[in-house]
Amino acid sequence: MLPSLDWNRTWYTANPDLTQCFQNTVLVWVPCFYLWLLAPFYCLHLYCHDRGRISMSCLCTAKMVLGFLLASFGFVEFFYILLERSQEIQQHMVFLLGPIIRSMTVILALCIIQLERIRGCRSSVFLFLFWVLAVVCSLVPLRAKIQLAMDEGIASDIVRYIAFFSYFTIQLAELFLCCFADLPPEGKNILEKNPCPVKDASFLSKILFWWFTGLVVKGYRSPLEAEDLWTLRDEDTSQKIISELQQEWTAECAKLQRQEKALASGLALGSRLPDQAQLLRKLQKEQSSGFFLLRTLARNFGPYFLTGTLCIIFHDAFMFAIPQVLSLLLSFMRDDDAPLWKGYFYATLMFLLSCLQSLFNHQYMYMCFTVGMRVKTAVMGLVYRKSLVINSSARRTCTVGEIVNLVSADTQKLMDFVVYFNAVWLAPIEIALCLFFLWQHLGPSALAGIATVILIFPLNGFIAKKRSKLQEVQMKYMDGRIRLMNEILNGIKILKFYAWEKAFLEQVLGYREKELKALKKSQILYSISIASFNSSSFLIAFAMFGVYVMIDARNVLDAQKVFVSMALINILKTPLSQLPFAISTSMQAVVSLRRLGKYLCSEELKTDNVSKAPLTSDEEQVVVDNGTFSWSAEGPPCLRRINVRVPRGSLVAVVGHVGSGKSSLLSAMLGETEKRNGSVSVKGSVAYVPQQAWIQNATVQDNITFGRDKLKSWYNRVLEACALVPDLDILPAGDATEIGEKGLNLSGGQKQRVSLARAVYRKADVYLLDDPLSAVDAHVGQHIFDKVIGPKGVLRDKTRVLVTHGMSFLPQADLILVLAEGEISESGSYQELLSRNGAFAEFIHTFANTERKESVMQRAGSRRSNARLSMIDFMPFSRDLSQEQLIGGDTTNTNLDPEDLGKLTQADIAFTGRVRLEMYKKYFKTIGLALIMPIVFLYAFQQGASLAYNYWLSMWADDPVVNGTQIDTDLKLAVFGALGLAQGIAIFGTTVAISICGIIASRHLHMELLINVLRSPMSFFESTPSGNLLNRFAKDIDAIDCMVPEGLKMMLSYVFKLMEVCIIVLIATPFAAVIILPLSILYACVQSFYVATSCQLRRLEAVSRSPIYTHFNETVQGASVIRAFGEQPRFILQANQRVDFNQTSYFPRFVATRWLAVNLEFVGNGVVLAAAILSVMGKSTLSPGIVGLAVSHSLQVTGILSWIVRAWTDVENNIVSVERVNEYAETAKEADWTIEGSSLPLAWPQNGTIEFQDYGLQYRKGLELALKGITLNVPEREKVGIVGRTGAGKSSLALGIFRILEAAKGKIFVDGVNIADIGLHDLRSRITIIPQDPVLFSGSLRMNLDPFDTYSDEEVWSALELAHLKNFVSNLPDKLGYECSEGGENLSLGQRQLVCLARALLRKTKILVLDEATAAVDLETDMLIQSTIRTQFEDCTVLTIAHRLNTIMDYTRVIVMDRGHISENDSPANLIAQRGQFYRMCREAGLV
Repeated sequence: MLPSLDWNRTWYTANPDLTQCFQNTVLVWVPCFYLWLLAPFYCLHLYCHDRGRISMSCLCTAKMVLGFLLASFGFVEFFYILLERSQEIQQHMVFLLGPIIRSMTVILALCIIQLERIRGCRSSVFLFLFWVLAVVCSLVPLRAKIQLAMDEGIASDIVRYIAFFSYFTIQLAELFLCCFADLPPEGKNILEKNPCPVKDASFLSKILFWWFTGLVVKGYRSPLEAEDLWTLRDEDTSQKIISELQQEWTAECAKLQRQEKALASGLALGSRLPDQAQLLRKLQKEQSSGFFLLRTLARNFGPYFLTGTLCIIFHDAFMFAIPQVLSLLLSFMRDDDAPLWKGYFYATLMFLLSCLQSLFNHQYMYMCFTVGMRVKTAVMGLVYRKSLVINSSARRTCTVGEIVNLVSADTQKLMDFVVYFNAVWLAPIEIALCLFFLWQHLGPSALAGIATVILIFPLNGFIAKKRSKLQEVQMKYMDGRIRLMNEILNGIKILKFYAWEKAFLEQVLGYREKELKALKKSQILYSISIASFNSSSFLIAFAMFGVYVMIDARNVLDAQKVFVSMALINILKTPLSQLPFAISTSMQAVVSLRRLGKYLCSEELKTDNVSKAPLTSDEEQVVVDNGTFSWSAEGPPCLRRINVRVPRGSLVAVVGHVGSGKSSLLSAMLGETEKRNGSVSVKGSVAYVPQQAWIQNATVQDNITFGRDKLKSWYNRVLEACALVPDLDILPAGDATEIGEKGLNLSGGQKQRVSLARAVYRKADVYLLDDPLSAVDAHVGQHIFDKVIGPKGVLRDKTRVLVTHGMSFLPQADLILVLAEGEISESGSYQELLSRNGAFAEFIHTFANTERKESVMQRAGSRRSNARLSMIDFMPFSRDLSQEQLIGGDTTNTNLDPEDLGKLTQADIAFTGRVRLEMYKKYFKTIGLALIMPIVFLYAFQQGASLAYNYWLSMWADDPVVNGTQIDTDLKLAVFGALGLAQGIAIFGTTVAISICGIIASRHLHMELLINVLRSPMSFFESTPSGNLLNRFAKDIDAIDCMVPEGLKMMLSYVFKLMEVCIIVLIATPFAAVIILPLSILYACVQSFYVATSCQLRRLEAVSRSPIYTHFNETVQGASVIRAFGEQPRFILQANQRVDFNQTSYFPRFVATRWLAVNLEFVGNGVVLAAAILSVMGKSTLSPGIVGLAVSHSLQVTGILSWIVRAWTDVENNIVSVERVNEYAETAKEADWTIEGSSLPLAWPQNGTIEFQDYGLQYRKGLELALKGITLNVPEREKVGIVGRTGAGKSSLALGIFRILEAAKGKIFVDGVNIADIGLHDLRSRITIIPQDPVLFSGSLRMNLDPFDTYSDEEVWSALELAHLKNFVSNLPDKLGYECSEGGENLSLGQRQLVCLARALLRKTKILVLDEATAAVDLETDMLIQSTIRTQFEDCTVLTIAHRLNTIMDYTRVIVMDRGHISENDSPANLIAQRGQFYRMCREAGLV
């Protein structure tokens, strides 16, 4: 017989029950059927996923014991029925089968528990659901048994009762045990520091995110530190993700290149393509590269993402079930005869559906964010690896800033895409479903709703399109602004020396204004779309209800129709608002994919550019055979017909004019240039010293060992040979001193020598040295040549190729290559070339007399002098003030921690604790109270209108129906429309007002930040990495521009919305206050726990982001060095570690949001339950309209609550940016740039006299003075040379004159004016310096010479002529408009030096400070510069900080500095006659 359901007994009754037969069959069989049906599939799944064996734990034992008890109950019952009730069996075979089936199923469950233990499954979803089913199915018989016992008394059948109740209790216990996770598998618990608790979490804990609670509590008690965070799960680490992805991407790239080749070969037959077609092909290539990247990512992360998609589908099913239940509840309210239990049943059902809906939604979001995080790791890894192999022509198309942008902005776009992608296809389905259900309620009038939707859409589509255009414009200006900031920070020293800050300030603000203009337009458009969205629910309702009551007078709006429709319309709002956002996110992601694809598919260095071979005993180690090379595949060749054979162990010198292709030749040997034809082969390992030293932000020791182990004796030998020992004595922590970014606290010469030491330490076979002796003194150069490069040096047995301008080294070279215009014009040994009487011989004869004295270096004194190398190297002003500011302290200032001694840069610090109130005050003060009050008023008005139109609806719904119609429908509709319209206008007003206020605030804050940074003294830039500062200008200003106003908008609108909902629920059921109060207290607790943790996580994440970009920056700039040394794997590992460290704080950050949302939504669902149950209880007094209003509004609470917290956290997190931007307001500032009403004559200084009176200067408070009591008088037109050993205070004098450092005591007078009394710009713009590091900014050549446009073109040309650049510039395509690239990289170092000379010639002030700027220039150019300075600055006072003594021998006076004092001061001839310090120096340099 089939089990039957008796509806009269179960549904249409005040006391529902199921038939005995149904209870004993269906309810017993459902859980059994579930288990038996799915067990085979589950076992297969376990079989495929082995995680290791778990030993028997107490938990497992308890489950087994209880299981055996349950199974035995069934058998006992079976025998009991057989013996006691044998006469009943004839009728009911079923009673006998039930217990047996149950017992067999429990035994199957026990087998599965064991299988799970053996396969390492720690928490079982499958069995959890089984026990839930079993308990739910036992609830009905339980109720029946209790009812029976109450009616008949328990004694009638005491055995059965006890058996059943025990059975039920044990089932509950099993369910309870299933909520916990078992021990980890054996051998798997490798000691991980602070592992992620999600691994140990049970199924229930995973769904509810309870495993996260520990961290939240910890964060609430004390601010989180990086140590508190969990280590990344294995599947989230860079290593795991990228190793799998890399292979696939390489394959995809190869496929793409094959397509390219096929296309190209197809074209080769025809003629050249027209330009449009070429453009199209380029675009197609970008498109397809983006598509390939997407495909690769989808293959790797797709399966996990699809699991998430499944969750969102379940979520949708529950979401649509809720209005149906609401409809039943309202019809129950209308039906006076309905039994109360149905109302409670519906209320509970709504609560359960709401809970399930939230659970599935948050599982989905969690999975999306996890995938997003992995995509970010993957893309960062790919871009980083690419930047190590990209070739120079591709590298020139994108600046460092743009590459960093790929990693920061574009990966973010991809992460957003992952989260919103499903909305693209789900939203239309959800919209269609909503309209289908609306049709059911309102018939064809639902089409009016569709019409409204169709009208809102194109409007928003149009707005989105306009906004994305504006966004591109805004991004363009922002990129420009950041690029400019980057250069300002790199060249800040020069800006200060030349007093150019104002010009660059104007430029930055110009970009900023344009950027904000675009932002403002975009925000106003956005406000229109927000207003149309927020009033969309009203517009749709208005259209539908209007049409519905207009079509037919018999169409009556009752509570059920109105509020079920409203609930559906509220559901409809989510997909409606998500769809445009999802589409725009997808569009942005497509653009980002294209950009990433284009970069990742750009040309790589060909591995066959150079054929590498292991070292053999062959004669020739480097061979270039008929080579023609160019920097890009299309460009003109930079080297032609090159034939070079370098015998093993020989020293080859490469000489030639500036720009003749010397560095290119080395690049060709390294394989950095495009090989057009010919061949290059290099045997053995290579070490490379670039012309401009590349120094990492690490300790000196790390820079030298460069990833190798430190071998003490060899290391010391290298230091000694590279003349670094005296320098290390000066540095505060010796070789453990941290060097700032780009080596900013080392002088040029020290950087060069560290760079050389790195190469020497390598013990490579072939050394390619690109002018390593340029930045050091002549005699240090000689020392290094003797000890390292020359025939007696450390490298004497190695093969060396040396680019040099030093003539004195040439006689010792085995082979000399003379380069001219990219070709080898002559080659041979020194003697051969001289005897040929070619250009080389002529060149040597011209310069020999200037150098001869130096080359006859007295070897006798050299042993002794090397121990205390005289001027190890003059102190330059590289971007630091030399080492002196790091010095001194090591002896006098002993209270410094030895750890901190060597620290220079300050890491980006995470502020701890909640955001201080001052930040909010500051932000709102910037806006002003006059604007804030109207905004709050507008919000209140907007919500009031909303409340009014909803209440109006409920009154309309309760209107009595007379003769099948309602009265005054037109009036009701009109009032409804008017209220809704008022709300829409208010929404537009509030959003526009907030956006405008946000722009006012951010303009002000950016301006403050910019001025604060530019007015900071030099010492600030040395201790603050430029990455931190750029982060402030990019990420933080962006947050203040967009995120803070957005967050405020959201938060205010939702807070007011929540107030509206609470008012409505309280109007309907005042008793709800009893429930709403404790719930709001609970809510406040959860929120405060969360916000503390979340803000701290956000900060930790932001702080750990900076090092990724700093490292990226460094790598991109030093890629050629990293490649030459073959250190790519080590750098890749470092990049991985930095990305992983960043993800350790990102992962808990998004889990925190899920934890909060799940817990909050239970609070919200509690409000739904309260509203529904209280409505049922007050059924007799409440009208259906007011119940509909209360319940349909309470359904929105969950969403509103989580949005409020999310918005609040967003504001808290982003207001941190105000805090970070404001951080530099408190740091020390320089003196004023100009002083109001100063009486400085315009032509000052007219004479150029300089007078020091007991002048002293120190680098930092607490350090000893770097200059001590200098008293000195320099009359007008005097030429003074300043010499001295390293750290003697030579450059400190110049820094003092320019007030880069302020006087610690004493005064300096220029033309009788105390320079401390005038503005810094007044001072710095009236005296000139030619610095040692030639810095150019990207922009036109003219802008680099004259940023204020103060001089005429004729003056600029004449300055260029005097600087010997006229020919070069007039041959350039745009002449003065020629665009210099970032840092002036498209000019050679020598040309940049000449541009700096031209700047000085243009300013032509009475005082010139010359910091031996002749380092990187060949002798010919050197002569030109020297003669120009002698002739053009004849009537000026010239101070030269010299390290080549021969340049100052004809000066009127020489000052010898020693340890901050002037030790000798007289004309060169007199000083030599006195036989003091200067004489000893001249003797060492071979000048006497």
